[in-house]
Amino acid sequence: MAVYTDVTADDLNEFLACYDIGTLLSYKGIAEGVENSNFLAHTTSGNFILTLYEKRVAEGDLPFFLALMEHLATRGITCPQPVKNRAGGLLGRVAGRPAAIVTFLDGLWIRRPNAGHCAAVGEALARLHLAGADFEMKRANALSMTSWRGLYEHAKGGGDSVRPGLCAAIAEELDTLEQNWPRDLPVGVIHADLFPDNVFFLGDTLSGLIDFYFACTDTLAYDVAICLNAWCFEPDHSYNVTKGRALLREYAKVRNLSAAECAALPMLARGAAMRFLLTRLVDWLAVPNGALVKPKDPLEYFRKLRFHQSVTSVADYGIGA
Repeated sequence: MAVYTDVTADDLNEFLACYDIGTLLSYKGIAEGVENSNFLAHTTSGNFILTLYEKRVAEGDLPFFLALMEHLATRGITCPQPVKNRAGGLLGRVAGRPAAIVTFLDGLWIRRPNAGHCAAVGEALARLHLAGADFEMKRANALSMTSWRGLYEHAKGGGDSVRPGLCAAIAEELDTLEQNWPRDLPVGVIHADLFPDNVFFLGDTLSGLIDFYFACTDTLAYDVAICLNAWCFEPDHSYNVTKGRALLREYAKVRNLSAAECAALPMLARGAAMRFLLTRLVDWLAVPNGALVKPKDPLEYFRKLRFHQSVTSVADYGIGA
């Protein structure tokens, strides 16, 4: 989450007048994240999240995201639900941007996940994959492997200012990924961004998943690889095999990973690290002036990529023989 577009109280009151969710009492921008402009709106009916869609979110994709959240909820996945306006629509416009209101979920995200949190995420991810199996809408992954070369071209002019030699290292890795990317693996709905700040806990109990605005139709095991990157590294960027084992074990209890998926995991993990390295690098080099946003360090994912390049066996991730 982030704030790129300022919203006045008059703008918000005009927007909320189309909904039956009470009158506005207060609102504030949410600075975390890097993609859309988000506000916590407190009304006489409770708390809601207002999202203005920006940057990488195409307006034509919004029906997919909103319908997916509704579908997952009917399958037992706790996630925000789009709020319909009085005309029955899910989308409107605020400050010139497409916008939606979704319900507020109780809980906090975990700054320092332990193995128990990772286990809960593994189970929740597998349940999400199964719940999405009968979702009829499709959306190609706009940030799949085929997009990474373009992101690199966009960022390479300034990449070496972040770290000397970074661009050459990225170019070399892109060659490897393009030549060896796993194919013919099970495909379905993936979250594609299930980082700690998109998973809420109440105490040690996982209470919900949020931010489905990268969700798409792609390789299920790639979603697992994203979570290994997001959840199973320590602050010094070392991989914690205990966390990885917990996440993978609980995932497999709900949805078994095939032998082919397990074998592909090291390359998928390299790709996941590359995806976030590139998008963070682009964002790092191009934060708009005045935006209420905290750009994330791209070098975190360069260091994670180096670990994945050193992997010699899937056992290094916590998968037994």
